[in-house]
Order: sequence, then structure tokens, then C-alpha cells
Amino acid sequence: MKLKVNKDKCIGCGQCISICSDVFDFDDDNLAKVVTPLVSEDMVEDATTAKESCPTGAIEEE
Repeated sequence: MKLKVNKDKCIGCGQCISICSDVFDFDDDNLAKVVTPLVSEDMVEDATTAKESCPTGAIEEE
């Protein structure tokens, strides 16, 4: 699974980071960023939950 954050949609709510901080973090603009673009098997469930929980749909699968 490979993820990215669409910066035009992200509002910086931090939901994804609270769910899966191994994959997501804040960037310098306080928007979410993916720190582990290629998600390992052991993090797929949490990363998927984070993706589905994004209120603006900013997390996209490549």
C-alpha cells in the first residue's frame, strides 16, 4: 500500500496522525504528510483506518 496526502484537501485536523503516527506526521505548514510512503504489512490496518477517517478525503492511495 502506498499513500499520499493531497495538500489541497488537508485541513490539518490531525486525525490520521492520532490513528497512525508511524505513517503520518505534521509538515512545516501543520498539514499532514506521509512519513512512510510504502506502508508495511503490519501498519496497513491502522493506515487504512486513518485514510477512511480523514474528514476531507485528503489521504489517497497511489
